[in-house]
Amino acid sequence: MSVPETLRFSELALSAPVLKAIEKVGYEQPSPIQAASIPHLLNGKDLLGVAQTGTGKTAAFALPLLSNIVIEQKSPQILVLTPTRELAIQVAEAFKTYASQLKGFHVLPIYGGQDMGSQLRQLKRGAQVIVGTPGRIMDHLRRKSLNLNELNSIVLDEADEMLRMGFIDDVEWILEHTPEQRQVALFSATMPKPIKKVADNYLKNPQEVRITRESSTGSNIEQCYLTVNGFERKLEAITRILEGEGFDAMIIFVRTKTSTVELAEKLEARGYAAAPLNGDMNQQLRERTISRLKKKQLDIIVATDVAARGIDVERVSHVLNFDIPYDSEAYVHRIGRTGRAGRSGKAILFVAPREKRLLHSIERATGKKIVHMDLPSGKEVSNKRIERFLQQLDDTLNTQKLDFFYDLLAEYSNDCNRSAEEIACALAYLLQKDRPLEVEDAGQSKVSKNKKAKDKKDKPDRTPKDTDGKDIALDNYRIEIGREHQVKPGDIVKAISQEAGLERQYIGHIKLHDNYSIVELPTGMPREILQHLKQIQISDQALNISRLSKKAPAGNKGDKRRKPATKAAKKTSKPRKRKANKS
Repeated sequence: MSVPETLRFSELALSAPVLKAIEKVGYEQPSPIQAASIPHLLNGKDLLGVAQTGTGKTAAFALPLLSNIVIEQKSPQILVLTPTRELAIQVAEAFKTYASQLKGFHVLPIYGGQDMGSQLRQLKRGAQVIVGTPGRIMDHLRRKSLNLNELNSIVLDEADEMLRMGFIDDVEWILEHTPEQRQVALFSATMPKPIKKVADNYLKNPQEVRITRESSTGSNIEQCYLTVNGFERKLEAITRILEGEGFDAMIIFVRTKTSTVELAEKLEARGYAAAPLNGDMNQQLRERTISRLKKKQLDIIVATDVAARGIDVERVSHVLNFDIPYDSEAYVHRIGRTGRAGRSGKAILFVAPREKRLLHSIERATGKKIVHMDLPSGKEVSNKRIERFLQQLDDTLNTQKLDFFYDLLAEYSNDCNRSAEEIACALAYLLQKDRPLEVEDAGQSKVSKNKKAKDKKDKPDRTPKDTDGKDIALDNYRIEIGREHQVKPGDIVKAISQEAGLERQYIGHIKLHDNYSIVELPTGMPREILQHLKQIQISDQALNISRLSKKAPAGNKGDKRRKPATKAAKKTSKPRKRKANKS
Protein backbone atom coordinates (compact mmCIF):
# COMPACT_ATOMS: atom_id res chain seq x y z
CA MET A 1 0.00 0.00 0.00
CA SER A 2 1.34 3.46 -0.89
CA VAL A 3 0.58 6.57 1.13
CA PRO A 4 -0.29 9.78 -0.75
CA GLU A 5 2.42 12.39 -0.18
CA THR A 6 -0.25 14.87 0.93
CA LEU A 7 -1.76 12.62 3.65
CA ARG A 8 -1.14 13.90 7.17
CA PHE A 9 -1.93 12.51 10.62
CA SER A 10 -4.42 15.36 11.10
CA GLU A 11 -6.62 13.75 8.42
CA LEU A 12 -6.97 10.49 10.38
CA ALA A 13 -9.42 11.76 13.07
CA LEU A 14 -7.01 11.19 15.96
CA SER A 15 -7.76 13.04 19.21
CA ALA A 16 -6.34 16.54 19.71
CA PRO A 17 -3.93 15.57 22.56
CA VAL A 18 -2.54 12.66 20.51
CA LEU A 19 -2.09 14.88 17.45
CA LYS A 20 -0.30 17.45 19.58
CA ALA A 21 2.03 14.77 20.95
CA ILE A 22 3.02 13.38 17.54
CA GLU A 23 3.48 16.90 16.19
CA LYS A 24 5.86 17.55 19.11
CA VAL A 25 7.78 14.36 18.24
CA GLY A 26 7.99 15.60 14.65
CA TYR A 27 5.97 12.93 12.82
CA GLU A 28 4.54 14.34 9.61
CA GLN A 29 3.18 11.52 7.47
CA PRO A 30 1.76 8.12 8.48
CA SER A 31 3.49 4.98 7.21
CA PRO A 32 1.43 2.57 5.09
CA ILE A 33 0.41 0.36 8.02
CA GLN A 34 -0.50 3.39 10.10
CA ALA A 35 -2.62 4.89 7.34
CA ALA A 36 -4.40 1.55 6.79
CA SER A 37 -4.88 0.53 10.45
CA ILE A 38 -5.72 3.75 12.30
CA PRO A 39 -9.21 4.33 10.79
CA HIS A 40 -10.35 0.74 11.57
CA LEU A 41 -9.06 0.81 15.15
CA LEU A 42 -10.57 4.25 15.76
CA ASN A 43 -13.94 2.82 14.72
CA GLY A 44 -13.61 -0.06 17.21
CA LYS A 45 -13.06 -2.76 14.57
CA ASP A 46 -10.98 -5.89 15.17
CA LEU A 47 -7.84 -5.88 13.05
CA LEU A 48 -5.59 -8.54 11.54
CA GLY A 49 -2.33 -6.88 10.49
CA VAL A 50 0.33 -8.72 8.52
CA ALA A 51 3.46 -6.59 8.66
CA GLN A 52 7.14 -6.99 9.45
CA THR A 53 8.84 -5.51 12.48
CA GLY A 54 9.97 -1.99 11.69
CA THR A 55 6.99 -0.88 9.59
CA GLY A 56 5.71 1.50 12.28
CA LYS A 57 3.01 -0.79 13.69
CA THR A 58 3.44 0.34 17.32
CA ALA A 59 2.11 3.76 16.36
CA ALA A 60 -0.48 2.05 14.13
CA PHE A 61 -2.25 0.64 17.20
CA ALA A 62 -1.11 3.03 19.97
CA LEU A 63 -2.32 6.27 18.35
CA PRO A 64 -5.95 5.21 17.67
CA LEU A 65 -6.35 3.31 20.97
CA LEU A 66 -5.04 6.31 22.94
CA SER A 67 -7.48 8.55 21.05
CA ASN A 68 -10.38 6.47 22.44
CA ILE A 69 -9.09 6.21 26.01
CA VAL A 70 -11.07 7.49 29.01
CA ILE A 71 -8.37 9.26 30.99
CA GLU A 72 -10.45 9.48 34.20
CA GLN A 73 -10.71 5.68 34.33
CA LYS A 74 -7.61 4.37 36.12
CA SER A 75 -8.24 0.66 35.58
CA PRO A 76 -6.66 -1.06 32.53
CA GLN A 77 -8.40 -0.23 29.25
CA ILE A 78 -5.69 -1.45 26.86
CA LEU A 79 -3.58 -4.62 27.17
CA VAL A 80 -0.64 -5.24 24.82
CA LEU A 81 1.01 -8.69 24.82
CA THR A 82 4.60 -8.90 23.56
CA PRO A 83 6.97 -11.86 23.24
CA THR A 84 9.96 -10.26 25.04
CA ARG A 85 10.67 -7.90 27.90
CA GLU A 86 12.70 -5.66 25.55
CA LEU A 87 9.72 -5.19 23.24
CA ALA A 88 7.42 -4.61 26.24
CA ILE A 89 9.66 -1.78 27.42
CA GLN A 90 9.90 -0.32 23.91
CA VAL A 91 6.12 -0.38 23.39
CA ALA A 92 5.48 1.11 26.84
CA GLU A 93 7.92 3.95 26.07
CA ALA A 94 6.11 4.60 22.78
CA PHE A 95 2.75 4.81 24.57
CA LYS A 96 4.24 7.26 27.06
CA THR A 97 5.55 9.44 24.22
CA TYR A 98 2.26 9.44 22.30
CA ALA A 99 0.27 10.19 25.50
CA SER A 100 2.54 13.03 26.65
CA GLN A 101 -0.34 15.52 26.32
CA LEU A 102 -2.82 13.33 28.27
CA LYS A 103 -2.67 14.52 31.87
CA GLY A 104 -3.08 11.67 34.35
CA PHE A 105 -2.08 8.95 31.89
CA HIS A 106 -0.16 5.90 33.15
CA VAL A 107 1.32 2.95 31.26
CA LEU A 108 2.84 -0.01 33.08
CA PRO A 109 5.23 -2.57 31.53
CA ILE A 110 5.24 -5.89 33.42
CA TYR A 111 7.47 -8.84 32.63
CA GLY A 112 9.37 -11.67 34.25
CA GLY A 113 12.60 -10.90 36.08
CA GLN A 114 11.18 -7.62 37.36
CA ASP A 115 10.49 -7.18 41.08
CA MET A 116 6.99 -8.52 41.78
CA GLY A 117 6.47 -6.25 44.78
CA SER A 118 7.08 -3.16 42.66
CA GLN A 119 4.63 -4.41 40.01
CA LEU A 120 1.96 -5.06 42.63
CA ARG A 121 2.32 -1.53 44.04
CA GLN A 122 2.11 0.06 40.60
CA LEU A 123 -0.92 -2.04 39.62
CA LYS A 124 -2.63 -0.92 42.82
CA ARG A 125 -2.04 2.73 41.88
CA GLY A 126 -3.72 2.13 38.52
CA ALA A 127 -2.75 2.35 34.84
CA GLN A 128 -4.84 2.76 31.71
CA VAL A 129 -2.42 0.71 29.58
CA ILE A 130 -0.66 -2.53 30.52
CA VAL A 131 2.15 -3.87 28.30
CA GLY A 132 3.53 -7.25 29.24
CA THR A 133 4.82 -10.69 28.42
CA PRO A 134 2.29 -13.56 28.57
CA GLY A 135 3.85 -15.40 31.53
CA ARG A 136 3.84 -12.43 33.90
CA ILE A 137 0.36 -11.31 32.78
CA MET A 138 -0.89 -14.81 33.67
CA ASP A 139 0.80 -14.59 37.08
CA HIS A 140 -1.08 -11.39 37.90
CA LEU A 141 -4.39 -12.71 36.60
CA ARG A 142 -4.03 -15.78 38.84
CA ARG A 143 -3.11 -13.58 41.81
CA LYS A 144 -6.09 -11.35 40.94
CA SER A 145 -3.71 -8.38 41.11
CA LEU A 146 -4.62 -7.53 37.51
CA ASN A 147 -8.28 -6.82 36.80
CA LEU A 148 -9.30 -6.81 33.13
CA ASN A 149 -13.07 -6.39 33.67
CA GLU A 150 -13.04 -2.92 32.10
CA LEU A 151 -10.66 -3.77 29.29
CA ASN A 152 -11.64 -2.25 25.94
CA SER A 153 -8.82 -3.38 23.65
CA ILE A 154 -6.15 -6.06 23.49
CA VAL A 155 -3.19 -6.09 21.10
CA LEU A 156 -1.17 -9.18 20.21
CA ASP A 157 2.15 -7.79 18.98
CA GLU A 158 4.49 -10.07 16.98
CA ALA A 159 2.12 -13.03 17.34
CA ASP A 160 4.29 -15.33 15.23
CA GLU A 161 7.25 -14.64 17.54
CA MET A 162 5.08 -15.57 20.55
CA LEU A 163 4.21 -18.80 18.73
CA ARG A 164 7.88 -19.50 18.06
CA MET A 165 8.71 -18.99 21.73
CA GLY A 166 5.93 -21.33 22.86
CA PHE A 167 3.58 -18.69 24.28
CA ILE A 168 0.57 -19.23 22.04
CA ASP A 169 -1.33 -21.36 24.60
CA ASP A 170 -0.69 -18.68 27.22
CA VAL A 171 -2.01 -16.04 24.81
CA GLU A 172 -5.22 -18.02 24.29
CA TRP A 173 -5.60 -18.49 28.08
CA ILE A 174 -5.30 -14.70 28.55
CA LEU A 175 -7.79 -14.01 25.75
CA GLU A 176 -10.30 -16.29 27.48
CA HIS A 177 -9.94 -14.17 30.63
CA THR A 178 -10.79 -10.90 28.91
CA PRO A 179 -14.31 -9.43 28.49
CA GLU A 180 -16.30 -10.80 25.57
CA GLN A 181 -16.99 -7.32 24.23
CA ARG A 182 -13.49 -6.09 23.54
CA GLN A 183 -11.55 -5.04 20.50
CA VAL A 184 -8.68 -7.28 19.35
CA ALA A 185 -5.77 -6.28 17.11
CA LEU A 186 -3.37 -9.04 16.05
CA PHE A 187 -0.10 -8.18 14.31
CA SER A 188 2.19 -10.80 12.82
CA ALA A 189 4.96 -10.81 10.24
CA THR A 190 3.74 -14.18 8.92
CA MET A 191 0.47 -16.06 9.20
CA PRO A 192 1.15 -19.71 10.17
CA LYS A 193 -1.83 -21.97 10.84
CA PRO A 194 -1.80 -21.65 14.67
CA ILE A 195 -1.89 -17.83 14.40
CA LYS A 196 -4.67 -18.01 11.80
CA LYS A 197 -6.57 -20.26 14.21
CA VAL A 198 -6.24 -17.71 17.02
CA ALA A 199 -7.48 -15.00 14.66
CA ASP A 200 -10.47 -17.11 13.61
CA ASN A 201 -11.39 -17.96 17.20
CA TYR A 202 -10.92 -14.61 18.93
CA LEU A 203 -11.32 -11.85 16.33
CA LYS A 204 -14.80 -10.81 15.19
CA ASN A 205 -15.13 -9.90 11.51
CA PRO A 206 -11.64 -8.43 11.48
CA GLN A 207 -10.43 -5.90 8.95
CA GLU A 208 -7.31 -7.29 7.29
CA VAL A 209 -4.32 -5.12 6.51
CA ARG A 210 -1.33 -6.54 4.63
CA ILE A 211 1.74 -4.42 4.09
CA THR A 212 4.33 -5.32 1.51
CA ARG A 213 7.31 -3.08 1.65
CA GLU A 214 10.33 -2.24 -0.40
CA SER A 215 12.95 -4.61 0.93
CA SER A 216 15.75 -4.20 -1.51
CA THR A 217 18.57 -1.68 -1.46
CA GLY A 218 20.96 -0.88 -4.23
CA SER A 219 24.01 -3.12 -4.50
CA ASN A 220 26.05 0.00 -5.25
CA ILE A 221 25.36 1.45 -1.78
CA GLU A 222 27.82 0.64 1.00
CA GLN A 223 25.93 0.35 4.30
CA CYS A 224 27.54 0.69 7.73
CA TYR A 225 26.65 1.77 11.25
CA LEU A 226 28.34 3.44 14.19
CA THR A 227 27.37 2.97 17.83
CA VAL A 228 26.96 6.47 19.26
CA ASN A 229 24.50 8.05 21.68
CA GLY A 230 23.39 11.61 22.44
CA PHE A 231 23.24 14.76 20.28
CA GLU A 232 26.68 16.13 21.16
CA ARG A 233 28.48 12.81 20.62
CA LYS A 234 26.69 12.37 17.30
CA LEU A 235 27.70 15.89 16.29
CA GLU A 236 31.35 15.14 17.07
CA ALA A 237 31.11 11.87 15.12
CA ILE A 238 29.61 13.67 12.10
CA THR A 239 32.41 16.24 12.18
CA ARG A 240 35.02 13.49 12.22
CA ILE A 241 33.26 11.65 9.36
CA LEU A 242 32.93 14.81 7.24
CA GLU A 243 36.63 15.51 7.60
CA GLY A 244 37.88 11.95 7.24
CA GLU A 245 35.55 10.76 4.45
CA GLY A 246 35.79 12.05 0.95
CA PHE A 247 32.25 13.19 0.15
CA ASP A 248 30.66 15.29 -2.58
CA ALA A 249 27.25 16.02 -1.06
CA MET A 250 25.41 14.54 1.91
CA ILE A 251 21.85 14.24 3.19
CA ILE A 252 21.57 13.85 6.98
CA PHE A 253 18.25 12.45 8.20
CA VAL A 254 16.75 13.38 11.57
CA ARG A 255 13.34 12.59 13.10
CA THR A 256 12.06 16.08 13.93
CA LYS A 257 11.69 19.40 12.19
CA THR A 258 13.41 21.27 15.02
CA SER A 259 16.42 18.94 14.73
CA THR A 260 16.88 19.87 11.06
CA VAL A 261 17.38 23.52 12.00
CA GLU A 262 19.49 22.85 15.11
CA LEU A 263 21.88 20.45 13.40
CA ALA A 264 22.20 22.55 10.22
CA GLU A 265 23.13 25.59 12.36
CA LYS A 266 25.73 23.57 14.30
CA LEU A 267 27.32 22.36 11.06
CA GLU A 268 27.31 25.86 9.56
CA ALA A 269 29.10 27.11 12.67
CA ARG A 270 31.79 24.49 11.98
CA GLY A 271 32.34 25.80 8.48
CA TYR A 272 30.11 23.52 6.37
CA ALA A 273 27.65 24.69 3.75
CA ALA A 274 24.52 23.16 5.32
CA ALA A 275 20.80 23.92 5.31
CA PRO A 276 17.63 22.40 6.81
CA LEU A 277 14.80 20.83 4.81
CA ASN A 278 11.51 20.11 6.60
CA GLY A 279 7.75 20.11 6.28
CA ASP A 280 7.37 23.66 7.63
CA MET A 281 9.10 25.05 4.53
CA ASN A 282 6.91 26.09 1.60
CA GLN A 283 7.40 24.44 -1.77
CA GLN A 284 9.30 27.39 -3.21
CA LEU A 285 11.88 27.41 -0.39
CA ARG A 286 12.18 23.63 -0.56
CA GLU A 287 12.88 23.73 -4.31
CA ARG A 288 15.39 26.55 -3.84
CA THR A 289 17.28 24.50 -1.21
CA ILE A 290 17.47 21.45 -3.48
CA SER A 291 18.55 23.66 -6.39
CA ARG A 292 21.41 25.06 -4.26
CA LEU A 293 22.50 21.49 -3.52
CA LYS A 294 22.54 20.67 -7.24
CA LYS A 295 24.53 23.83 -8.04
CA LYS A 296 27.12 23.03 -5.34
CA GLN A 297 26.15 26.09 -3.33
CA LEU A 298 25.27 23.64 -0.53
CA ASP A 299 27.06 20.44 0.42
CA ILE A 300 24.82 19.18 3.23
CA ILE A 301 21.06 19.05 3.69
CA VAL A 302 19.58 18.09 7.08
CA ALA A 303 16.12 16.68 6.37
CA THR A 304 13.10 14.83 7.72
CA ASP A 305 11.75 11.80 5.84
CA VAL A 306 8.78 13.56 4.26
CA ALA A 307 10.71 16.67 3.20
CA ALA A 308 13.35 14.54 1.43
CA ARG A 309 10.90 12.47 -0.59
CA GLY A 310 11.62 12.69 -4.30
CA ILE A 311 15.08 14.28 -4.00
CA ASP A 312 17.09 13.17 -7.02
CA VAL A 313 20.51 14.81 -6.95
CA GLU A 314 23.31 12.81 -8.57
CA ARG A 315 26.08 14.38 -6.50
CA VAL A 316 24.70 13.02 -3.19
CA SER A 317 27.47 10.58 -2.33
CA HIS A 318 26.53 9.98 1.31
CA VAL A 319 23.36 9.52 3.37
CA LEU A 320 23.79 9.73 7.12
CA ASN A 321 21.01 8.59 9.48
CA PHE A 322 21.56 10.85 12.50
CA ASP A 323 18.41 9.28 14.04
CA ILE A 324 17.66 5.65 13.25
CA PRO A 325 14.23 5.36 11.57
CA TYR A 326 11.54 3.39 13.40
CA ASP A 327 10.26 2.21 10.02
CA SER A 328 12.52 -0.03 7.91
CA GLU A 329 10.73 1.17 4.79
CA ALA A 330 11.80 4.73 5.68
CA TYR A 331 15.40 3.50 5.85
CA VAL A 332 15.12 2.12 2.32
CA HIS A 333 13.71 5.44 1.09
CA ARG A 334 16.45 7.37 2.88
CA ILE A 335 19.46 5.54 1.53
CA GLY A 336 17.92 5.54 -1.94
CA ARG A 337 18.81 9.23 -2.11
CA THR A 338 22.42 8.18 -2.83
CA GLY A 339 23.85 5.83 -5.46
CA ARG A 340 21.80 7.54 -8.18
CA ALA A 341 22.35 7.09 -11.91
CA GLY A 342 24.57 4.05 -11.39
CA ARG A 343 27.02 5.88 -9.13
CA SER A 344 28.28 4.35 -5.89
CA GLY A 345 27.04 5.70 -2.57
CA LYS A 346 27.52 5.24 1.14
CA ALA A 347 24.88 5.04 3.88
CA ILE A 348 25.90 5.55 7.50
CA LEU A 349 23.57 4.76 10.40
CA PHE A 350 23.99 6.08 13.95
CA VAL A 351 22.71 3.51 16.46
CA ALA A 352 22.39 4.05 20.22
CA PRO A 353 23.01 0.89 22.30
CA ARG A 354 19.31 0.54 23.13
CA GLU A 355 18.41 0.78 19.42
CA LYS A 356 20.22 -2.40 18.33
CA ARG A 357 16.84 -4.14 17.92
CA LEU A 358 15.84 -1.58 15.28
CA LEU A 359 19.17 -2.18 13.52
CA HIS A 360 18.48 -5.93 13.35
CA SER A 361 14.95 -5.22 12.04
CA ILE A 362 16.39 -3.13 9.21
CA GLU A 363 18.88 -5.88 8.36
CA ARG A 364 16.08 -8.45 8.19
CA ALA A 365 13.94 -6.16 6.07
CA THR A 366 16.65 -5.32 3.55
CA GLY A 367 18.25 -8.75 3.60
CA LYS A 368 21.66 -7.12 3.96
CA LYS A 369 24.19 -7.06 6.77
CA ILE A 370 25.03 -3.54 7.91
CA VAL A 371 28.68 -3.61 8.98
CA HIS A 372 30.17 -1.76 11.92
CA MET A 373 32.46 1.13 11.03
CA ASP A 374 35.20 2.95 12.92
CA LEU A 375 35.50 6.71 12.98
CA PRO A 376 38.33 8.11 10.86
CA SER A 377 41.49 8.20 12.97
CA GLY A 378 43.16 11.39 14.11
CA LYS A 379 45.95 10.76 11.59
CA GLU A 380 43.45 10.41 8.72
CA VAL A 381 41.72 13.66 9.68
CA SER A 382 45.10 15.40 10.05
CA ASN A 383 46.15 14.28 6.56
CA LYS A 384 42.89 15.60 5.07
CA ARG A 385 43.27 18.95 6.85
CA ILE A 386 46.90 19.30 5.77
CA GLU A 387 45.95 18.41 2.19
CA ARG A 388 43.24 21.11 2.14
CA PHE A 389 45.54 23.63 3.82
CA LEU A 390 48.34 23.13 1.28
CA GLN A 391 45.82 23.31 -1.55
CA GLN A 392 44.59 26.65 -0.20
CA LEU A 393 48.17 27.93 -0.11
CA ASP A 394 48.77 26.76 -3.66
CA ASP A 395 45.55 28.31 -4.98
CA THR A 396 46.27 31.61 -3.22
CA LEU A 397 49.84 31.82 -4.54
CA ASN A 398 48.63 31.07 -8.08
CA THR A 399 45.62 33.36 -8.21
CA GLN A 400 46.07 36.32 -5.82
CA LYS A 401 48.16 39.48 -6.00
CA LEU A 402 50.25 39.41 -2.82
CA ASP A 403 52.62 42.39 -3.30
CA PHE A 404 51.14 44.40 -0.41
CA PHE A 405 51.47 41.48 2.01
CA TYR A 406 54.99 40.72 0.77
CA ASP A 407 56.14 44.27 1.53
CA LEU A 408 54.35 44.36 4.89
CA LEU A 409 55.84 41.10 6.16
CA ALA A 410 59.31 41.87 4.76
CA GLU A 411 59.28 45.10 6.77
CA TYR A 412 58.08 43.24 9.87
CA SER A 413 60.81 40.63 9.38
CA ASN A 414 63.52 43.28 9.31
CA ASP A 415 62.14 45.30 12.23
CA CYS A 416 61.57 42.30 14.54
CA ASN A 417 64.41 40.07 13.34
CA ARG A 418 62.00 37.25 12.47
CA SER A 419 62.61 34.77 9.67
CA ALA A 420 60.11 34.22 6.89
CA GLU A 421 59.57 30.66 8.18
CA GLU A 422 58.69 31.93 11.67
CA ILE A 423 56.18 34.42 10.29
CA ALA A 424 54.63 31.77 8.02
CA CYS A 425 54.23 29.41 10.99
CA ALA A 426 52.53 32.11 13.07
CA LEU A 427 50.13 32.95 10.21
CA ALA A 428 49.36 29.27 9.65
CA TYR A 429 48.57 28.92 13.36
CA LEU A 430 46.23 31.94 13.27
CA LEU A 431 44.48 30.55 10.22
CA GLN A 432 44.04 27.04 11.65
CA LYS A 433 43.80 27.60 15.42
CA ASP A 434 40.07 26.79 15.43
CA ARG A 435 40.73 23.66 13.37
CA PRO A 436 44.26 22.43 14.19
CA LEU A 437 46.09 20.55 11.48
CA GLU A 438 47.37 17.98 13.99
CA VAL A 439 44.45 15.93 15.31
CA GLU A 440 44.93 13.41 18.10
CA ASP A 441 42.59 10.50 18.72
CA ALA A 442 40.39 10.88 21.78
CA GLY A 443 42.48 10.70 24.94
CA GLN A 444 45.76 10.41 23.02
CA SER A 445 47.22 13.90 23.32
CA LYS A 446 50.71 14.19 24.75
CA VAL A 447 49.31 15.66 27.96
CA SER A 448 46.81 12.85 28.40
CA LYS A 449 49.46 10.23 27.54
CA ASN A 450 51.81 11.65 30.16
CA LYS A 451 49.00 11.84 32.69
CA LYS A 452 48.00 8.22 32.01
CA ALA A 453 51.60 7.12 32.47
CA LYS A 454 51.85 9.04 35.74
CA ASP A 455 48.48 7.72 36.96
CA LYS A 456 49.54 4.17 36.14
CA LYS A 457 52.81 4.67 38.04
CA ASP A 458 51.07 6.19 41.05
CA LYS A 459 48.21 3.63 41.20
CA PRO A 460 48.55 0.88 43.79
CA ASP A 461 48.72 -2.76 42.68
CA ARG A 462 45.14 -3.89 41.97
CA THR A 463 45.94 -7.60 42.16
CA PRO A 464 43.21 -9.13 44.40
CA LYS A 465 44.45 -10.40 47.75
CA ASP A 466 43.02 -12.86 50.23
CA THR A 467 42.42 -12.19 53.91
CA ASP A 468 46.08 -13.05 54.64
CA GLY A 469 47.21 -10.34 52.21
CA LYS A 470 48.45 -12.85 49.65
CA ASP A 471 47.83 -12.52 45.92
CA ILE A 472 44.95 -14.56 44.47
CA ALA A 473 45.44 -16.70 41.36
CA LEU A 474 43.58 -15.15 38.41
CA ASP A 475 42.41 -16.31 34.99
CA ASN A 476 41.66 -14.14 31.96
CA TYR A 477 38.08 -14.17 30.64
CA ARG A 478 36.67 -12.59 27.51
CA ILE A 479 33.22 -10.96 27.48
CA GLU A 480 31.46 -9.88 24.29
CA ILE A 481 30.88 -6.27 25.27
CA GLY A 482 33.17 -3.28 24.79
CA ARG A 483 33.49 0.42 24.08
CA GLU A 484 31.05 0.39 21.17
CA HIS A 485 28.33 -0.70 23.62
CA GLN A 486 28.95 2.42 25.74
CA VAL A 487 29.98 0.28 28.72
CA LYS A 488 32.30 1.26 31.58
CA PRO A 489 34.46 -1.02 33.77
CA GLY A 490 32.20 -0.19 36.73
CA ASP A 491 29.18 -1.61 34.86
CA ILE A 492 31.04 -4.90 34.31
CA VAL A 493 32.20 -5.11 37.94
CA LYS A 494 28.67 -4.45 39.19
CA ALA A 495 27.09 -7.08 36.93
CA ILE A 496 29.60 -9.81 37.73
CA SER A 497 29.68 -9.15 41.48
CA GLN A 498 25.87 -9.15 41.74
CA GLU A 499 25.24 -12.15 39.54
CA ALA A 500 28.15 -14.36 40.65
CA GLY A 501 27.99 -13.42 44.33
CA LEU A 502 31.65 -12.41 44.02
CA GLU A 503 32.93 -9.59 46.21
CA ARG A 504 34.26 -6.70 44.16
CA GLN A 505 37.80 -6.88 45.53
CA TYR A 506 38.15 -10.35 43.95
CA ILE A 507 37.70 -8.94 40.43
CA GLY A 508 41.02 -7.96 38.84
CA HIS A 509 41.88 -5.70 35.92
CA ILE A 510 39.38 -4.99 33.13
CA LYS A 511 40.65 -4.01 29.69
CA LEU A 512 38.06 -2.56 27.27
CA HIS A 513 38.37 -3.13 23.51
CA ASP A 514 35.99 -1.94 20.78
CA ASN A 515 33.58 -4.89 20.80
CA TYR A 516 34.87 -7.09 23.63
CA SER A 517 36.68 -6.84 26.96
CA ILE A 518 39.13 -8.90 29.02
CA VAL A 519 38.42 -9.30 32.74
CA GLU A 520 40.48 -11.08 35.40
CA LEU A 521 38.53 -13.40 37.72
CA PRO A 522 39.74 -15.81 40.42
CA THR A 523 40.93 -19.25 39.33
CA GLY A 524 38.35 -21.96 39.96
CA MET A 525 35.17 -20.13 38.93
CA PRO A 526 32.48 -22.89 38.98
CA ARG A 527 31.00 -23.93 35.66
CA GLU A 528 27.41 -23.21 36.72
CA ILE A 529 28.35 -19.63 37.65
CA LEU A 530 30.02 -19.11 34.26
CA GLN A 531 27.02 -20.56 32.45
CA HIS A 532 24.80 -18.11 34.34
CA LEU A 533 27.09 -15.18 33.52
CA LYS A 534 26.94 -16.04 29.79
CA GLN A 535 23.27 -14.96 29.77
CA ILE A 536 23.67 -11.74 31.76
CA GLN A 537 23.16 -8.61 29.67
CA ILE A 538 24.57 -5.11 29.88
CA SER A 539 23.27 -2.52 27.40
CA ASP A 540 21.14 -5.24 25.75
CA GLN A 541 24.31 -7.24 25.00
CA ALA A 542 24.91 -10.69 26.52
CA LEU A 543 28.27 -11.08 28.28
CA ASN A 544 28.76 -14.53 26.72
CA ILE A 545 31.80 -14.98 28.96
CA SER A 546 34.55 -17.44 27.99
CA ARG A 547 37.84 -18.41 29.68
CA LEU A 548 40.96 -17.48 27.72
CA SER A 549 44.12 -18.48 29.56
CA LYS A 550 45.28 -19.17 33.05
CA LYS A 551 47.15 -16.37 34.76
CA ALA A 552 49.44 -17.17 37.68
CA PRO A 553 49.34 -14.86 40.72
CA ALA A 554 51.91 -12.10 40.82
CA GLY A 555 53.44 -13.48 44.00
CA ASN A 556 53.33 -16.59 46.22
CA LYS A 557 53.08 -18.84 43.17
CA GLY A 558 52.91 -22.02 45.17
CA ASP A 559 50.14 -20.80 47.47
CA LYS A 560 46.78 -22.13 46.30
CA ARG A 561 45.06 -22.32 49.67
CA ARG A 562 42.51 -19.60 48.91
CA LYS A 563 39.92 -19.97 46.14
CA PRO A 564 37.33 -17.26 46.82
CA ALA A 565 35.34 -18.21 43.71
CA THR A 566 34.46 -21.52 45.34
CA LYS A 567 33.22 -19.67 48.38
CA ALA A 568 31.22 -17.39 46.13
CA ALA A 569 29.74 -20.40 44.38
CA LYS A 570 28.46 -21.80 47.68
CA LYS A 571 26.68 -18.53 48.25
CA THR A 572 25.01 -18.68 44.85
CA SER A 573 24.48 -22.33 44.06
CA LYS A 574 21.17 -21.26 42.52
CA PRO A 575 22.02 -18.31 40.27
CA ARG A 576 19.43 -15.62 40.00
CA LYS A 577 17.74 -15.66 36.61
CA ARG A 578 17.77 -12.01 35.81
CA LYS A 579 19.71 -9.63 33.65
CA ALA A 580 22.07 -7.12 35.15
CA ASN A 581 20.94 -3.60 34.41
CA LYS A 582 23.50 -1.05 33.44
CA SER A 583 23.70 1.62 36.11
